[in-house]
Amino acid sequence: MSQVKENNTVKVNYTGKLTDGQVFDSSVGKEPIEFTLGQGQLIPGFEKGLIDMKLNEKKTITIAKEEAYGEINPNLIQEVQKSELPQEMAPEVGMGLVSKSPDGQEFNLVVVEVKDESIVVDGNHPLAGKDLVFDLEVLEIK
Repeated sequence: MSQVKENNTVKVNYTGKLTDGQVFDSSVGKEPIEFTLGQGQLIPGFEKGLIDMKLNEKKTITIAKEEAYGEINPNLIQEVQKSELPQEMAPEVGMGLVSKSPDGQEFNLVVVEVKDESIVVDGNHPLAGKDLVFDLEVLEIK
């Protein structure tokens, strides 16, 4: 029976949860995810968890934050003056924003605090600083 190896292309059903059981993403009821291992398309812990799994095998893996989205980077949390925002914007906690660097690279930000004259935005991935749990099922190995 074939097993998942480095550089295989696999099709996988998954459910991603926080350690408290809260589901943050799932392919259940949607198309399974298909990708080639070793190309850095997914977090390292997800790929490592698939290695040596057999076709149709199911298992649950826990991925430490270091193998997922890393620690929270305090340098990615910044205060922005409201005067720097578009006039028509009414910032609210949880609102997503996109910022562009001088070289045109886009960064996704989330408003985490609204003050009288400023807002605080966080550019960390929403799952940064969290250990993750994935239920995996290998549907195809190419």
